[in-house]
Amino acid sequence: MFRGKKYTESAKQIDKGTLYDAAEAMGLVVKTATAKFDETVELHVKLGVDSRHADQQVRGAIVLPHGTGKTQRVLVFAKGDKAEAAREAGADFVGEMDLVQKIQQENWFDYDVVVASPDMMGVVGRLGKLLGPKGLMPSPKAGTVTPDVAKAVKEIKAGKVEYRLDKTNIIHCPIGKVSFGAEKLTENFTALMTAIIKAKPAAAKGQYIRSCVCAATMGPGVKINAAKLV
Repeated sequence: MFRGKKYTESAKQIDKGTLYDAAEAMGLVVKTATAKFDETVELHVKLGVDSRHADQQVRGAIVLPHGTGKTQRVLVFAKGDKAEAAREAGADFVGEMDLVQKIQQENWFDYDVVVASPDMMGVVGRLGKLLGPKGLMPSPKAGTVTPDVAKAVKEIKAGKVEYRLDKTNIIHCPIGKVSFGAEKLTENFTALMTAIIKAKPAAAKGQYIRSCVCAATMGPGVKINAAKLV
């Protein structure tokens, strides 16, 4: 794979055979981020589970101590007082069947997170084939199906992130921006990893955290020693 000159120079600062402590790793991620924009820092964690089995799923949500550096656009399915509370909490879009029809007819996806009150799930369920593949379907486990939609909106706006396994048993999740600096990124990393470790399924056998890598959008990956967190 072809790599640019900046990437190649940055990669020389990282020893591929070393598992770095979290703080040192975040320092390297910040140091090796050379893009002209404020790069997002992502965490990639490979777990020793099998996502094909329901009892080995790992999924949840956490409000990062310092947020993600990105303002999430939130769509809420609610009616009456709950709809009004969602608007007051800062939801970008609030509605019922009108939003369902807009999504179905216009293939509309100008939002990042979908929240729904439990009484609306019968309606929202019709959108499963559209929202599901994009990871936008509301879920009680992620805290996006809740009677307190206002609280959910506030948490998402404050930097709540959802973590979930992909088909290759890896969790990919943003933990902030390069501009946060190493200290804040380390605190976000620790909070997320602690949540992932606590979410270990009872059915998981053997080594749970197989590998842990952090990288900025355009930067090289830095391997982290997650054993100290387990």
